[in-house]
Amino acid sequence: MQQLVLATGNSGKLAEMQVLLSPLGFEVLPQSELGVDDIDEPGPGFIENALIKARHASRVTGLPAIADDSGLVVPALAGAPGVYSARYAGKDANAANNNLKLLTDMAGLKGADRKAYFICQAVAVVSADDPLPLLALGRWHGTILESPRGVEGFGYDPLFTPGTEGCSAAELPAAVKNKLSHRGLAMQQLIEQIRTFW
Repeated sequence: MQQLVLATGNSGKLAEMQVLLSPLGFEVLPQSELGVDDIDEPGPGFIENALIKARHASRVTGLPAIADDSGLVVPALAGAPGVYSARYAGKDANAANNNLKLLTDMAGLKGADRKAYFICQAVAVVSADDPLPLLALGRWHGTILESPRGVEGFGYDPLFTPGTEGCSAAELPAAVKNKLSHRGLAMQQLIEQIRTFW
């Protein structure tokens, strides 16, 4: 069976992506099992950071790698938290800290000013020096709630409602979220590209 390294240290993302990538039929190994440490993500955008992570994991392991860089974008906050979503409240922030900062920064915003979207830029490299990485982009539009709801998912899920489902992302069954979400959409595209080009 073809092996593939998943370049993430985020346990929530890891669980989600292993399910999303299961149709490939590859053995998807988390980078932590292969001695790959997290790497800094100094890129100015999602695509640069995803490539940094994928190339690093592939270089250390010698395996093809998949990585994504994801975040929440709130237009009324000039695109924040954006690429800083995981560390919005500071370098050592956790999800609760980030959610509290987001609610504080959005206090008083109503209606259309609470619109937001999740974005996932996913990449796959066959080697660390792959000159033609595969790229996929997923967006999931919705609104930021005024208080958290639900206990599923991770990150900003308790504050994000896609609108179509009448609940927060943290209240959705995993199978529904995986079908609708930014990461789900990006992984569907990436799987098709891997099947076509690899």
